Amino acid sequence: MDEVEQGLYRGVAERLICLHDEIKTDGTLVALNRVAIALYDAKTDLLKTFIHSSDGDSPLVNHTSRLAELPSLQQLAWTGARRIIHDLAEAAERGQDHARRLIAAGYRSSYTMPIQHRGILYGFVFFNSFQAGYFAPSVVSRLRPYAELIALSIMRDLDTLRMMQAAVKTIRSVSSARDEETGAHLARMARYARVVAQRLAGPNGLTDEYVEYLFQFCPLHDVGKIAVPDAILLKPGRLTPDEFTAMKAHVAKGVEIVDGMISDFELRSLPHFQVLRNIVAYHHEALDGSGYPYGLSGADIPIEARIAAVADVFDALTSTRPYKEAWSVERALGLLCDQSGIKFAPDCVAALCESEAEIREIQAKFTETVFD
Repeated sequence: MDEVEQGLYRGVAERLICLHDEIKTDGTLVALNRVAIALYDAKTDLLKTFIHSSDGDSPLVNHTSRLAELPSLQQLAWTGARRIIHDLAEAAERGQDHARRLIAAGYRSSYTMPIQHRGILYGFVFFNSFQAGYFAPSVVSRLRPYAELIALSIMRDLDTLRMMQAAVKTIRSVSSARDEETGAHLARMARYARVVAQRLAGPNGLTDEYVEYLFQFCPLHDVGKIAVPDAILLKPGRLTPDEFTAMKAHVAKGVEIVDGMISDFELRSLPHFQVLRNIVAYHHEALDGSGYPYGLSGADIPIEARIAAVADVFDALTSTRPYKEAWSVERALGLLCDQSGIKFAPDCVAALCESEAEIREIQAKFTETVFD
């Protein structure tokens, strides 16, 4: 990855690393060896690794768990309390997988705080030390304001994303456009994209932070369709050349809308803004150069757009639309495989094909409703 590409993957984690370094200038906190954030998806009960700053290896990367399967964290979420584990070895002996991983990486104690506000659980912040018994009352007292600062920063960034999503949802709801981009479609498509990105994370150097922002940005991929007339969006038959030209214009309109939101809301510091722009601008490009609107091919198509394209087309195929019945999972995956290396990136297609269990779980969770 060149310097420009690396810049796409910086953001919240970089700020956390700087803050961690600052915290350790306090002599009391010099043995704070790890700070990590996990985010919570209430719709699926998933707790997902997000960012970390670690003196050693991070034992939990590209990892998800169900909060319901983590009773001690679930208790923190319910009560808002903090948790101190003075000896992680004892927790590891009780069979706790997370504790075993921490122990294997050299960590011996932990302090955990839920990130929540007004009844909304955003996730958790975890602090670890290589020293057993490190989180004494004096250390926790000095650490508390930093913990609150980290929590506020995470909530601010996530609220910014949710504000953008809510603004787009409002635009769509008052627009005359009533197309296939239902709430359920957007929820499924974003989660398919996350599944693919998680499988591609290691080989492509994708961080947990990048995967999370990809997931958050994917629902905005076709925002420009609000400018396309219903007669074209809902047409049951094949579009004429002129109608298809009008449809393709939604990409440029989408980029215009996103740029306008960023400017109007003064969100230029939004982490991974270029990832959002790339998804909106390039998710209709094809690997062989036959896509639109720019005719990009191969690696010239950003990876986030390649991932979004596979997720979007798969959900379109397996959903009922005004012009078609829903395809089976097998038939849709078969088409993607047939077009792998032609229209779609082979690694993205393979990652989705390897995720049939996750696909069916997502479909069962996010079915179409009368409210979509």
